[in-house]
Amino acid sequence: MTRDKYTVKFTKPVRSDPTSIRLATPEIVAEYVANRLKTDVIADLGCGIGIQAIFFAKHSEKVYAVDIDSKRLAYAKYNARIYGISNIEFIHGDALSSEVIERLSDVDVIFSDPARRFDVGERRLEDLKPPTLEVIEKYQHITDRMAFHLPPMIDPEKVFFDCEREYLSLEGEINRFTVYLGRLKLCERSAIVLPMGARLESGSVETPGIPENVGVPRRGFIFEPEPSVVRAELLPELFKYLPEDAALYQCEPNGRRLITSETQSQTPFLKACYRVISTTDFEFNSIRRALRECSARGVVLRFRIDPEEYWSVRTRLEANLTGEKTIHLFRCNNTALLCQKTRKEI
Repeated sequence: MTRDKYTVKFTKPVRSDPTSIRLATPEIVAEYVANRLKTDVIADLGCGIGIQAIFFAKHSEKVYAVDIDSKRLAYAKYNARIYGISNIEFIHGDALSSEVIERLSDVDVIFSDPARRFDVGERRLEDLKPPTLEVIEKYQHITDRMAFHLPPMIDPEKVFFDCEREYLSLEGEINRFTVYLGRLKLCERSAIVLPMGARLESGSVETPGIPENVGVPRRGFIFEPEPSVVRAELLPELFKYLPEDAALYQCEPNGRRLITSETQSQTPFLKACYRVISTTDFEFNSIRRALRECSARGVVLRFRIDPEEYWSVRTRLEANLTGEKTIHLFRCNNTALLCQKTRKEI
């Protein structure tokens, strides 16, 4: 069993090199993608150590797994065996070669999670292997149904072709950015939240407007939206699932936008919810007094701060605190908001 931060990434003792195991798709994500793309015949171009291909095989009749790296392909074959999968045809070769394309002439869906460079500051389609645009060009005569995992931090404007743009978050962190082409496209933008499996998409409200942007948060709760919802620009659609008084607020100048309400909410599209228990001036001694009055033991800083200063500021605030609560400290202009995180029950 291999863990990946908060979740079990693999339930089998997979074989891999260090880089590939870090980049490999977690089982829960592979299951979601395979279920969405289930069909008769699917090809995984650049299959790596084979985790996504293995889950494709659980939902589709036949899978082609293609990789130009013989070592990774050997890992993929071994991993398929330990998962008990036998309906994958492994192909060692260049996914853009005429020989491979001819062997894949019967596919219904093309999928690719291309390898990417880590020595570049800007993510570009041209740096992916195999290159996404070339795959589209060379396989469009076979099928229009294609899906690609792209670097989540790529500039959306660089994805200029017609597609659905889906951001997926796992345990509150962005995990995948997937584009769906042709008949796989269901909408313009979508957000998936795992492990709950919740989906939000553009066009889900008739006239999505810009929610109110208040200068001072409500005195009840602060909500942190799931990052997939934010990246997919679906905040207007999110408000359909929030209390009527919910509003956006800018926690700091040029900072991130959070949501505030007098009423608790348990929608899966929120990463976290915090109950506001006290407010005070954003000044060290005032915050220290408020922390003691709140019976604080520890403090989590939820405002923008130089990473090199984070622990020194936190340590000073926590000095001699003897309470039992963990306080999450937000900033709104010159006001400090002392909050407690509420348990997420969906």
